[in-house]
Amino acid sequence: MSYDKYELIKVAVTGRVATVTIDNPPINLITQALFAELRDLVGTLKDDPNLTVVVFKSADPDFFLAHFDVSSILEFPIDGEAERATEISAYHLMCERLRTMDKVTIAQIEGRVGGGGSELVSSMDMRFGVTGKTIVNQMEVPLGILPGGTGTQRLPRLVGRGRAMEIVLGGDDLDAETAERWGYLNRIFDAADIEAHVSALANRIGSFPVEAVRLAKAAVTAAELPLAQGLQEEGYLFARLLRTESAQTNMREFLEIGGQTREGELKVGELAAALGKPKVD
Repeated sequence: MSYDKYELIKVAVTGRVATVTIDNPPINLITQALFAELRDLVGTLKDDPNLTVVVFKSADPDFFLAHFDVSSILEFPIDGEAERATEISAYHLMCERLRTMDKVTIAQIEGRVGGGGSELVSSMDMRFGVTGKTIVNQMEVPLGILPGGTGTQRLPRLVGRGRAMEIVLGGDDLDAETAERWGYLNRIFDAADIEAHVSALANRIGSFPVEAVRLAKAAVTAAELPLAQGLQEEGYLFARLLRTESAQTNMREFLEIGGQTREGELKVGELAAALGKPKVD
């Protein structure tokens, strides 16, 4: 896959991890040009069989993504009556591809994220922020519109209906500490520490059996189905993984290196990280 064709996005691939850096000065506004690049990139990432994890970050420490270009929204057609579309919009499709693709998507949000940018990261699998610096804002209602790029649907699933109402209707800044407490952010870190944590997590996930990571994400995504269907899907995906060579090999290795012993289980996270690694004599 080629990732060197973009003007506003830089992509670096190391092993099974891709790092996407958005760079659209002065505030990482989602202009039509950036939107076009993001749409194309998400489609390319979705189809890349060599990746397991994608980390999204910004070249600007103050702005992850500001919001969608309001001057572009003012050019949207308004002739005639509003009609319900029979298909989801291009922005919805981009966000859904992020949510459902068989890669783990992580947002490293060091500064502000708002409007369509917030909607984009809400569709990712994990979001990490910086203490005292990361800010979330859905500023559409004060402008007379509403979050139309998945926000009214994703936010209630992330933080609950009442808190989503406060974010959407209040149109005010949500600080990092509150965003973490509400579940919008997985965790927050000091500015000097976020890079190391996100990188370590991405590489840890990228070291695990590819099939297990992909199907585990699919199983968690199925939690949005009715419970009986979700459990059915979980059982089916578990059965598929049980039949893979990596599962059979790693489970045996787990037992060999101390799994299910008292000493081993006290450091099971370390044992998990060691699976599949070359042995040092």
